[in-house]
Amino acid sequence: MDLKYIGHSAFEFKTGDKSILVDPYVEHNEKFNWHDKNITDIFVTHAHGDHLGQAIEIAKEKDATITAIFELANYCEEQGCKVKPVGFGGWLNYDWGRVVFVPAFHTSSLPDGRYAGEAAGIVFDIENVRIYHAGDTALTTEMKTIKELYRPNIALLPIGGNYTMDVEHAAVAADWIGAQTVIPMHYNTFPEIQADLQKFMALIQVNNSNCVILNPENID
Repeated sequence: MDLKYIGHSAFEFKTGDKSILVDPYVEHNEKFNWHDKNITDIFVTHAHGDHLGQAIEIAKEKDATITAIFELANYCEEQGCKVKPVGFGGWLNYDWGRVVFVPAFHTSSLPDGRYAGEAAGIVFDIENVRIYHAGDTALTTEMKTIKELYRPNIALLPIGGNYTMDVEHAAVAADWIGAQTVIPMHYNTFPEIQADLQKFMALIQVNNSNCVILNPENID
């Protein structure tokens, strides 16, 4: 399984010849050419434009399925996409692995202002690797449950503050989640979410997590 950081909160997971996208706000990274990829599934944590991103456009071109919380999935279906509407609390099986949607503390509204259901995080189980994509969230004790139930190997955590956890709260989250590898996301894309990466790395050194900074400029 290969993990690539596209930028902001967007990731690509490759397993075999298939690509899985999460929160595909990809238009700001011109190096990421999704047209040439075998994208079968797209996951969206919530409806805000920097997470829904180009999901609808990509899903239509690739005939990929968008998996999202019920209300957001219904919106994507209205736009002509194949969808899998879901809620919290149960494993969802795919031919490449499985996922479970978990709570996030954030808001979620559609481009037209309609309610888009609850914001979510997602735990992926691919090739015996557990990846927790936290979505946009505040620090929440739900993260202790993530550790107890799912024991992720990798945690993708927002650190930019303002709309989500800042570096101090994300460092606590890393400790509560207990993943061996922590990859920061959702920072420095906009002026209001600038983050001090060195401070974050220093803060999580107090536990056993390994902070890995991925550069979306190295997407190739």
